[in-house]
Amino acid sequence: MNERIRAREIRVIDEEGGQLGVMQPFEAMKLARERGLDLVEISPTADPPVCKITDYGKYLYQANKKAHEQRKSSRGSQLKEVKFRPATAEHDYQVRKNQIIRFLGDGHKVRAMIFHRGREMAHQEVGRAKMNRLLVEIGDSCQIETMPRMEGNVLVALLAPKKGVAVAKPSGQSAANAQQSQ
Repeated sequence: MNERIRAREIRVIDEEGGQLGVMQPFEAMKLARERGLDLVEISPTADPPVCKITDYGKYLYQANKKAHEQRKSSRGSQLKEVKFRPATAEHDYQVRKNQIIRFLGDGHKVRAMIFHRGREMAHQEVGRAKMNRLLVEIGDSCQIETMPRMEGNVLVALLAPKKGVAVAKPSGQSAANAQQSQ
């Protein structure tokens, strides 16, 4: 800004965005002062560096506003967890499956977990069968990042949304009833 600009020549842009051409920094400073504005370096890496005649306070305000909008629009995805048990009832299984589909549709990653307690550890194949069923049923709407594996007494799989594919919304109660009647 102003006297801190050290380049021999700079490309100058006026407050409306019009090109004033390449000139010495002291000439650009003189123009800026005549207009009651500041000389702000916009692109220091360009050859020659680009400077704009503008109000520095207004420039900072607009830069902060632009950065805030970028942060707001680039909301990061979260890791959601959905927990099952090997003996989870059918309706509860369907509810959790629909939750996973909704989370994937919102762009979040999902960790599907099947907890084994006590004697359930002796029959891990029941939990593994439930996990495989889940992966088959939601396979078209997700990408499996880590295949199901046992971590202690928990069977864990990490799922991510597929890139560029519209995720189907979970089926409603009427669709489930239509399938059962056939």
